[in-house]
Amino acid sequence: MEEPILITGAGIVSAIGLNKQEALESLLLRRSGIGPVRYLQTAHTEFPVGEVKLSNSEIRSILGIADTAPTIRTALLGMLALKEALADANMAEQEMSEAAFISGTTVGGMDKSERYYLDFLATDNYNAYIATHDCGASSELIADHFGRFGFVATPSTACSSAANAIIVGANMIRSGMADIVVAGGSECLTRFHLNGFNSLMILDREPCRPFDAARAGLNLGEGAAYVVLERASSAMKRRVKPLARLDGYGNACDAFHQTASSPDGDGAYIAMQEALTDAGLAPQEIHYINAHGTGTPNNDASESRAMQRLFGRQVPPVSSTKSFTGHTTSASGAIETVICILALQHQFLPVNLHWRHPIEGGIVPVTDSRPSREIRHVLCNSFGFGGNDSSLVLSKYDER
Repeated sequence: MEEPILITGAGIVSAIGLNKQEALESLLLRRSGIGPVRYLQTAHTEFPVGEVKLSNSEIRSILGIADTAPTIRTALLGMLALKEALADANMAEQEMSEAAFISGTTVGGMDKSERYYLDFLATDNYNAYIATHDCGASSELIADHFGRFGFVATPSTACSSAANAIIVGANMIRSGMADIVVAGGSECLTRFHLNGFNSLMILDREPCRPFDAARAGLNLGEGAAYVVLERASSAMKRRVKPLARLDGYGNACDAFHQTASSPDGDGAYIAMQEALTDAGLAPQEIHYINAHGTGTPNNDASESRAMQRLFGRQVPPVSSTKSFTGHTTSASGAIETVICILALQHQFLPVNLHWRHPIEGGIVPVTDSRPSREIRHVLCNSFGFGGNDSSLVLSKYDER
């Protein structure tokens, strides 16, 4: 029998808080972190965003990083989240050196590249930031801040990056490559980021309304989250108390379109079905779904269809927490995994903010945080451009 994969630590940084406790309070109080642009230097101030409420200088100060040390916001956000996750799991330096670190991102160091691009061409003053541009550099910067992991990798599959980092980590444990893997993702807001989504005409000028008939697009966000995945025997040996279990996962690519989801939600349906099969659960055993739920006309209709195909008329309580955090793109799978862990631990349903009117033929999301039954198994969806779709099954940990 395969050993369970336990989650023994978690850390989160987003627009609704700088740690798990702040995120929990925001979720319970229905306090969204989406608002006017404050830190990103952009002319497009008409779009609300979910920014982490700290400047780079403030994060450097918290982490003890000198102002002169070359670094990027993606790495700084990741360091804050990883610090909480490692402390939560009581990870010692020796244990870190034997563990793997898998961190998903797509933007990477774009914030500094777009700021210093003309300087790169004209002078050598900021050449140190050229080396921080690629996605892998952000993972190395995050890892190096805490010492040294035994293995570091960076999946980059757009908005499913962090979820796929968790899947890679789980596969490493199942295959015997590692006993402990710290997995998740980090992503900062950039002009490249904002302008790109604006060019697709899928940004909302108001707070986003996932699964609402009047939805008009997404609000971008930023943040980071990591979970410590651990073989059950390793957790017992280290005498660390698990937060939850990772019981199953699935990944599929329908390759329908570069950016759009298929009308029938094929990739989403297959990913969810694979995750349930992997976990050994029937559809009726899922008690909550944290949907990808971007608030775009295409995603919400497609995801609704996929859930209805899998669950029939008995779709479990569903919500999109992007109405709290904004769409944190590559980090979203990890941020929403931690939100699911909080829901399991504290037995509440994260509500779907700003929902008013049902989509014709679509699902009706959660607006009441009180569950009608115990929440034991939850499904967390993350869907990326190109149809790279991933689903995770997280379960309540029982002492027995």
